[in-house]
Amino acid sequence: MAKMSEIWNATGMTGLFSIVVELLSIFFVWILLQEVKWETFFQYPRRPKARMLQVVLAVGIGHLFAGFILQYWGYSVMLRGFVE
Repeated sequence: MAKMSEIWNATGMTGLFSIVVELLSIFFVWILLQEVKWETFFQYPRRPKARMLQVVLAVGIGHLFAGFILQYWGYSVMLRGFVE
């Protein structure tokens, strides 16, 4: 029965790690998007529509970036079994 609790514990830690990576990636992309000169795209870049576009872009690009990191992490974990 101890094996089952170890599996649940590992699954929970993987899920927590994935959530943290996802949120940090979105935050990282949000910070990067603040450097874009939004005045070239919008007449008033501080209005809600422009801010909503920034949020959507941050979530979309952050999700793609997090997916890349998590897949890379997954592949590196699989390689550990190859080397042993």
